[in-house]
Amino acid sequence: MAQIIKVDNACSVHAFSRCKDVLFSGGVIAYPTDTFYGLGADPKNAAAVKKLFSVKGRQIDRPILLLVSDMDMVREWAEEILPQAEQLMKIFWPGPLTLVFKAKKEVIPEITAGTGTIGLRMPGSALTRQLLEHLGIALTGTSANIAGERSIDSADDAAAILGSVVDLVLDGGRTAGGKPSTIVDVTTEKFKIIREGAISSLVLRRQM
Repeated sequence: MAQIIKVDNACSVHAFSRCKDVLFSGGVIAYPTDTFYGLGADPKNAAAVKKLFSVKGRQIDRPILLLVSDMDMVREWAEEILPQAEQLMKIFWPGPLTLVFKAKKEVIPEITAGTGTIGLRMPGSALTRQLLEHLGIALTGTSANIAGERSIDSADDAAAILGSVVDLVLDGGRTAGGKPSTIVDVTTEKFKIIREGAISSLVLRRQM
């Protein structure tokens, strides 16, 4: 079974460092985000991303979104950031908005699934951002569940369902759940809503 490490203010550095060791050695972790628990792997490690697909039982023809700690990290992954994308990031990040950019050519195909695009989000959870800052890298943000099954909002459930196939579970308490992030394509000057989620299309369009 995977090791479960509880994170709190007193031991966050130890917990985050253990996550870093696992991820940088090609492992997969389950960790809390602002909605549900996610599955984290190093998005530049093709073998680790393939392991994530195996853990989740997910088809490899579907792209994987990444969580970033700040807007500067977007430039590591996106080929270009158009003015409208900049505005959306300033208004809605951190928060439940995933933006789809043209991916840089060096992004591994296991992440983009051959689409040439990449979804990025700065999570609303301060704990998740602190983890990302400690890691110094983006992290895969797909939900920590078996493909087609319910999303998981606690470390106990993550351990019970995925404990035999992930390397570590970071216990940050129960997550907020709710609607998934809204997904917006910002590859062109006129943005396109791919999925309406926690942020409504009406709110998005009012701000633009």
